[in-house]
Amino acid sequence: MSELNDPLVRFTVVQKSYDGETLVIKDLNLDVARGEFLTMLGPSGSGKTTCLLMLAGFEPATHGEIYLDDQPINNVPPHKRGIGMVFQNYALFPHMTVAENLSFPLEVRKVGKAETEERVNKILDMVQLGGFGGRRPSQLSGGQQQRVAVARALVFDPLLVLMDEPLGALDKQLREQMQYEIKHIHENLGVTIVYVTHDQAEALTMSNRIAVFNDGVIQQLASPDDLYERPENAFVAQFIGENNTLMGSIKSINSTSCSVEVDGGGEVQALSVNIEGTGSRTTLSLRPERVEVNPPEGKFPNLFDAKIRELIYLGDHIRTRASVCGRDDFIVKIPNAGHHVALKEGDTAKFGWTMEDCRALDAQNRASEQTSDRLSF
Repeated sequence: MSELNDPLVRFTVVQKSYDGETLVIKDLNLDVARGEFLTMLGPSGSGKTTCLLMLAGFEPATHGEIYLDDQPINNVPPHKRGIGMVFQNYALFPHMTVAENLSFPLEVRKVGKAETEERVNKILDMVQLGGFGGRRPSQLSGGQQQRVAVARALVFDPLLVLMDEPLGALDKQLREQMQYEIKHIHENLGVTIVYVTHDQAEALTMSNRIAVFNDGVIQQLASPDDLYERPENAFVAQFIGENNTLMGSIKSINSTSCSVEVDGGGEVQALSVNIEGTGSRTTLSLRPERVEVNPPEGKFPNLFDAKIRELIYLGDHIRTRASVCGRDDFIVKIPNAGHHVALKEGDTAKFGWTMEDCRALDAQNRASEQTSDRLSF
């Protein structure tokens, strides 16, 4: 998926099957750079956690090779890989104090007592738990326990830290706070992190790059802004952020743009991204915040009648659901800047958008269909 100058982790044609027949990971080629924060994002069953487990050594690869620091690790047991792990359930030793939990990985590695104490105090300060070393996990809040779990994964200076849905058990506000804390720890230490989540906002907030998985295949590997602004197929467009989709057929193609006759009536000018020839089916992708309500005449090549179905006040914007081009679930986010467009349910309006903001993609996700789902030997 990527060719990096100095990858710390490399998956080379890796496959995984649990039953000897069906592949849950299909010919995975992926490099993770030193110091990178890479998130594996996808729905349940997409293969992201399986990749993490293979990298950790808890699951064997069925085919292919995994490298860590240029060394093959397929046959290296988990405890000899030098990898830190953070789990959703924290996995702290309940009978040990916080300091003892953090000392444990250092004692296993025969680190001296004085250095162990120094490292433990330093990492506790980093996760804002200085003075908590004498407490037991049961005396900590969920967020504090998660900080201890992160500290334990970092205290022995691992080459790599793996995080598997580590914030899933926290409430929304604490989860968002921990996202920024982990991001800042990564920036300060420069450690390489591979993170697994199904939460799109979490991935966009924390990552240098995101690998979007579906059906055992990376659909797109890119920076957060690239994924959101420039999805390469219909699955990524629909999975990352909110998205309006219009189905239609390609009427004409002109250089980088195309004209699409949408199923609900009307002709849309769109950016040609992932389409076949004239007459083929396509999915148009358009972000709700890129649509303007009642724009000046002639401003946009795409201008359509809309029937307002629902208005929801969400503070920073008005979420507007309307009927457009035969779709009753067309969403527009109207910024609440103190002078938003005065609309009410039942009104008619004009919705306009640019050609560049409307991406013509595959009619259905073909990425997984193009990859064999049989074992290779």
